[in-house]
Amino acid sequence: MTVSTNGASAAAPAPALKFLIYGRTGWIGGLLGKLCAAQGIPYAYGAGRLEHRAQLEADLDEARPTHVFNAAGVTGRPNVDWCESHKPETIRANVCGTLTLADVCRARGLVLINYATGCIFEYDAAHPLGSGVGFKEEDTPNFVGSFYSKTKAMVEELLKNYENVCTLRVRMPISSDLSNPRNFITKITRYDKVVDIPNSMTILDELLPISIEMAKRNLTGIWNFTNPGVVSHNEILEMYRDYIDPSFSWKNFNLEEQAKVIVAPRSNNELDTVKLKTEFPELMSIKESLIKNVFKPNQKTSKA
Repeated sequence: MTVSTNGASAAAPAPALKFLIYGRTGWIGGLLGKLCAAQGIPYAYGAGRLEHRAQLEADLDEARPTHVFNAAGVTGRPNVDWCESHKPETIRANVCGTLTLADVCRARGLVLINYATGCIFEYDAAHPLGSGVGFKEEDTPNFVGSFYSKTKAMVEELLKNYENVCTLRVRMPISSDLSNPRNFITKITRYDKVVDIPNSMTILDELLPISIEMAKRNLTGIWNFTNPGVVSHNEILEMYRDYIDPSFSWKNFNLEEQAKVIVAPRSNNELDTVKLKTEFPELMSIKESLIKNVFKPNQKTSKA
């Protein structure tokens, strides 16, 4: 298997692109298709189930892609608590399926852009809340509070052995579509109460186009795929009130109170983005990106 990775082809003439995307019915998968259409990049959606190798090979035979994107998998509906009572199904999709796709792509010399999660860490003594010290790409996951996160940490460790895989650690994804129920902002505006903890987050409007550029550069390995810095729940809700709905209000509760209404604990952390920012210097901080890409396009108030 030969695959040109980590920018090896960046200086060469740009090849004709064709993307194969898994996750057609998902949020990120759907957005990827729209971005490809807008950029004039030919693409197709995979029809096969990730855990069925023969189906994936048939997809590749038909599409003949230059790159493969995986935005499929199980996150649980309405949330990750679903995974606690559906462990075999979660393993089948998040572990078996992802590994099968990576292996099929490797056999054909294809780079796989895999949208993973950064919800595999939690603040600790070496990375205290509020310190500005984030978890790096090479750090070992330390959050085992939810079965979803466990499966994601498992597969990330195994994918390190595949030189053709680009693992993107997405966290608490946000987009300018405030009607989407998967949008982190939409979620917390609908909660009765929210915790108020600073976290790294991913603004999809800015970062999904970057993931396409990463494919063009044949970048591989693990990447913390969030905007630099952290933002708290209350800070986001304050922006929502100021830009969208002046009458909006909310209530806070602490982690102990939250634990009484959820099945599995949630991850809270800051990811170090030096690697991504070095590759893409134009990347905006989380608060800058929130205002430019999410709140100003949706602004309904007279706020300047």
